[in-house]
Amino acid sequence: MRDFPPITTAFTPVPGAQEPDVRTPAAFLRWHLRQQRSVIVASMVFGVLWQLPLTVGPWLVGKVVDHGILPGDWSQTGLWTGLLLVVTLIGVVFGISMHTVIVRSWLIALYGTTQMVARKAVQLGHVLPRRAPTGEVLSVASSDSDEFGALTEITARAFAQLFAYLVVAAIVLSTSLQMGLLVLVAAPVLVGVAFPMLRPLHRRQAVERARSSELTSMATDIVAGLRILRGIGGERTFGRNYAGQSQRTKDAGVSAGIWQAAIEAIGVLMSGFFLIGLMWLGAREVLAGDLTVGQLISFLGYGLFMVGPIRTFFEFAQKLTRALVSARKAIAIFEQAPPWPDKAAPQPLPDDGDLVDDLSGFVARPGRLTIVVSAVPESSAALADRLGRYLPADTEPVAIDDDSGLKGRALRRSRAERQVERERIAARDEARAREAWGVRLGSVDLGSVSLDDVRRRIVVSDTGSQLFAGTLQDAVDPLGRLSREQAEETIRVANAEDVYDALPGGWQGVLDERGRGLSGGQRQRVVLARALGTDAPILVLVEPTSAVDAHTEARIAERVADFRRGRTTVVATVSPLWLHHADEVALLVDDRIVVTGRHEDLLASDPAYRRVVARAMDEEPAHA
Repeated sequence: MRDFPPITTAFTPVPGAQEPDVRTPAAFLRWHLRQQRSVIVASMVFGVLWQLPLTVGPWLVGKVVDHGILPGDWSQTGLWTGLLLVVTLIGVVFGISMHTVIVRSWLIALYGTTQMVARKAVQLGHVLPRRAPTGEVLSVASSDSDEFGALTEITARAFAQLFAYLVVAAIVLSTSLQMGLLVLVAAPVLVGVAFPMLRPLHRRQAVERARSSELTSMATDIVAGLRILRGIGGERTFGRNYAGQSQRTKDAGVSAGIWQAAIEAIGVLMSGFFLIGLMWLGAREVLAGDLTVGQLISFLGYGLFMVGPIRTFFEFAQKLTRALVSARKAIAIFEQAPPWPDKAAPQPLPDDGDLVDDLSGFVARPGRLTIVVSAVPESSAALADRLGRYLPADTEPVAIDDDSGLKGRALRRSRAERQVERERIAARDEARAREAWGVRLGSVDLGSVSLDDVRRRIVVSDTGSQLFAGTLQDAVDPLGRLSREQAEETIRVANAEDVYDALPGGWQGVLDERGRGLSGGQRQRVVLARALGTDAPILVLVEPTSAVDAHTEARIAERVADFRRGRTTVVATVSPLWLHHADEVALLVDDRIVVTGRHEDLLASDPAYRRVVARAMDEEPAHA
């Protein structure tokens, strides 16, 4: 049986993939537990044997006292003591085994959830940030996955303690009916006392999770835009906003902690009352002659033992509550379906032809370098998205939880409203994806082609493209398709030789996540090398050299033009250093192509084009 690393087939196009049950949080948790039935059952069995010294031990101690010590029979003392030793050794062995298997189940749940988040992110691609904030996705992959692991651990442990509890109840019932009933009803009564406090705890933990996710999103946005913030002097403003959100998150954590501490305090207090009651009743029965001294000692041992199961049941209730909160967040991510319909008979993309955008009137002719010039960068970026069949970034994701200060109907209404809004966004995405896309390659609309085929033929590299942690070779050639000579050529064309030279180990030099440790220009050039390495029939680049100096930009523009000669290439930029190499230039105004031609001709004849390019020439160039 291979269960770690966990084999997760959810959200993959394999036959019989195990998709999570996302109908309700409880259904999702049941599905999660079913995925590792064998591991959890093994934990339960080991847990029952681990509890053996605690369930049978006090009874054996009572036998030692009644049959060995009080009569002075050393043979009986040795017999019962030997049995106690054997039982203790069994408990030690299976305690170690149970701990090993429980940690395994925890890790399976934790990493399995992380894998599912990664698979869902790959499945949805650029659609996911439209459906959920980045911080909430990261929260599900990290802290919420840990809650699911904690649930598997406490489930196995609670079952073992429940079994031990019932065995102890049977032993004490057979010895004394009154004391047996006290032991039997103690745990349900004590859990019932704390049960009304679980609802406010659940609500406060949900608020804490929501604020923590928002804090993570803020941190991600600040780190991603740190250079820009420094450039405009916005560090203090965003720092204050982050500090304020941090304090609100802390307040929510303190509020949830108070309720959790109150529940635990009730558990300790009620356990103490139970132990006192058991002691008082046992002493009375000894005085009445209904119990022996050894049996009283056994009852005292069982009284101390029962504190453990009672506290475990409280812990189970708390962890189940936290897991339900986490499950609600997880299913808000996992229930999202890709908007792209499965084509029963998708059309093949032609090998050649004009790439035409009906909305703007843009045309990229095969085998030519076409540059899109626009005074509004967002317009040219939106055009690039359409050419690559990406949904526009025009939707703010709806938070999963934002329940601060809400109760009862207001809380339920708020959650229902957010769910309706998420469904509205998903329906709009699906409607956009199902209709004709409005971009044609030759005579074939991209909406009638399988998405995989589009992604293979048309590659878009924009300003949001990121680097992942790994080697430089992984960054430039993530699919391992390039030869050493081809990879070196892409590095040369992107003028990124300095990155190779600066990294210890060359190709095997390690890059940090997001390329931390590289300058903005170096990151941009490595991203460009990766895009060039795809050798895509149609390559769309958005501002590929906005973070490099003029001399470097000139070299890159010349090299890319030579490298891509004979293949369709579209570049969105206003840099004159690129425009000199263009086979054709298209001016985009108000989302429409208003004029096309050669750069020199347009510069001489079109005032609108001249204004856009002249403004770009007047701007101070960036430096790597």
